[in-house]
Amino acid sequence: MGKLLEKFQVSTPSLFRKSTYATFVLVLLAVGSQFTDRFTIEAQTNVADSPEGLIELWEAGQTAFGQYVTGVPFTVETGRDLAANPLLDYAFLNLEQDYNINSALDLAEGLRSGAGSRAEGAAMDLLVRIPPMSEAGVETSRQRVKELLAMGVDGVVFPHVRSAEEAHTAVSFFEGVDVWSPANPEGDIVVMLMLETLEVFAELEEIADIPNYSALACGIGSLTYALDGDRETAEKMNLEVLAQSQRVGMADMITANTESVARRVNEGFLGLLVYGPEANDVIRLGRAAAGR
Repeated sequence: MGKLLEKFQVSTPSLFRKSTYATFVLVLLAVGSQFTDRFTIEAQTNVADSPEGLIELWEAGQTAFGQYVTGVPFTVETGRDLAANPLLDYAFLNLEQDYNINSALDLAEGLRSGAGSRAEGAAMDLLVRIPPMSEAGVETSRQRVKELLAMGVDGVVFPHVRSAEEAHTAVSFFEGVDVWSPANPEGDIVVMLMLETLEVFAELEEIADIPNYSALACGIGSLTYALDGDRETAEKMNLEVLAQSQRVGMADMITANTESVARRVNEGFLGLLVYGPEANDVIRLGRAAAGR
């Protein structure tokens, strides 16, 4: 398959959002020979965009609830199981420690094949967290963004952003991509930056003011570790990130459990991540708090 076999004009570049066209098969240009045969993807037939997609919820000021996918086999069946859960709005695939494009491909295939079990028949939105740019390097990170977008993910998450300069570099990878942002509410790709070190907070406001990205978040666990376990200070800094996100009209995302989920909803976090055996109970509590 070394080239694009046919060209189609589609309503969105994301393979997880609904199309107004009849069912078609889109063969994507392979990023590398190891994935070549896996980029033939059948898009779903739908009449209108889902009112319950991640971006639609954020545009409506509603909290979206996602599954933090880590520590389990990243298989097609994992994706189908996620798609079958009506409580979930999106999946957050953590590849920070071990980037493997096949993990994303398998999970994505499961989300697509399980889309029919969802009320609106659309595949669940998929965000993928890649390794820190400071560890992987700029060009490797750029290539990973390219291949993830080529396979159709709905968003890319950059952890451990260390400076405003690094934030600008990350955002530059999406030149020509229709990124959802305060300045581009019609966009359909999510770009998220995570702040997790003490030093970067000196540039917090500058980073929040960078155009053309979607979400700013605090990695509160890593930040707490950097503060030698001072969770109280980490929480104050976390809320500073939330305030800056709200100032510029972006979303903020954080993990939640049964004790914290209602509070996080009321504080204004628009993306909540759940995990573990109590995940569904957490979402039910969160949805009640959010009026969903």
